[in-house]
Amino acid sequence: MAGIKSATLVKRVKCLLGARLARRFVRRQDGAAAVEFGLVAAPFLALVFAIMETAVVFFAGQTLETAVADSARLIMTGQAQTAGFDQAKFKDEVCKKIYGLFNCSGGVMVDVRTYSSFSNIDLSKPIDANGNLVNNFTYQPGGPGDIVVVRLLYQYPVYVSLLGLNLADMAGGKRLIVATAAFRNEPYK
Repeated sequence: MAGIKSATLVKRVKCLLGARLARRFVRRQDGAAAVEFGLVAAPFLALVFAIMETAVVFFAGQTLETAVADSARLIMTGQAQTAGFDQAKFKDEVCKKIYGLFNCSGGVMVDVRTYSSFSNIDLSKPIDANGNLVNNFTYQPGGPGDIVVVRLLYQYPVYVSLLGLNLADMAGGKRLIVATAAFRNEPYK
């Protein structure tokens, strides 16, 4: 009988000690900040990197827009036509305006087309159903008074995707950045 009472007493003491330890553990706040940071750090860092990547992609788009505006002026004023530019020479002139952010020689694509009217202009992205680039680019700078569309295209790599929102619109995790200038050539000689 004494053995049964002592066994019961031991169980009660262990239970009380366990409850006391549990309460003491719950009251301790020493590692709470580290645990909370561990829970919040991953989503926070993912959000920060997604914001930074979005900013870089939009900055790249604005850089390409500036380059297309500057280089399209060569065609609009007839400088490219009178100097005998072909697509490679025109691309070289574009690359002089873009540096640091792009791999211009291997990545920037130039598409220059002449149209009969502004309503006939096709500005659809040259991407097929599988998300691959359709490279049917040409160089037609036109003559005096012609309607011309100059497009610069670049496949920009996208690394961060957040909550299913992804900047990539192409296969391989890339975003096609397109900068366009549409104008009528000046009456140059």
